[in-house]
Amino acid sequence: MLHAGQKETLDLEAGEVILVHKPSGWTSFDIVARLRSMFGIRKIGHAGTLDPKASGLLIVCTGAMTKKMTDFQDLEKEYTGVIELGVTTKSFDAETEVVERKEVHGVTSDMVEQVFASFTGPLKQLPPMYSAVKKHGRRLYKYARKGKDVQREPRDVFIHSFTMTSFESPLVGFNVVCSKGTYVRSLAHDSGQALGCGAYLKQLTRTRIGDYRLEDALPVERFHTIGPKLLQAVPV
Repeated sequence: MLHAGQKETLDLEAGEVILVHKPSGWTSFDIVARLRSMFGIRKIGHAGTLDPKASGLLIVCTGAMTKKMTDFQDLEKEYTGVIELGVTTKSFDAETEVVERKEVHGVTSDMVEQVFASFTGPLKQLPPMYSAVKKHGRRLYKYARKGKDVQREPRDVFIHSFTMTSFESPLVGFNVVCSKGTYVRSLAHDSGQALGCGAYLKQLTRTRIGDYRLEDALPVERFHTIGPKLLQAVPV
């Protein structure tokens, strides 16, 4: 495994696990494509998508370790972020335009904490239209971009904890620990609906996947400097 505090000579073709700090603005596929091109790795993939606007921990597997990607995907996730009250967007995050604004003067921190607590435990969560979930062989976001809203089936997720970390209305800081398949932006949207003012996910960072933590991940720019050392470990 390659992480921020470990030696940088690895056998990527045979199989390694790389902890990457994905920046906001990059897709998870962008990270995989960059590493594939940089190191000439034939078999590489990531173990759990992060939305383009989100940042944080992305687990990348190469070679034989790609067979373990499902195991990593099944692990518990932890996120920190910021929700903005009074604003609703089509995608539930900052990826799309604002569709509604409402006053939030009557919303208190106690109300937010109560709503967050109501979303803990087992949930039936409806995937947002702006998501990669497939319906009739097409990604939902492709329907959404054409203004279509198709029927979706709710998915079973589990929210271990959903806590407020700061309150400076209209901005609410939070921490959430959840199961695989959870859409945190849906939690933000649904919280806004429950509060009666609307809300969207303004910022999100994935800080943990199972026992793997963001502080051990390598930022993308580090791969430019350690590239030659890694390439020496790849079989020719």
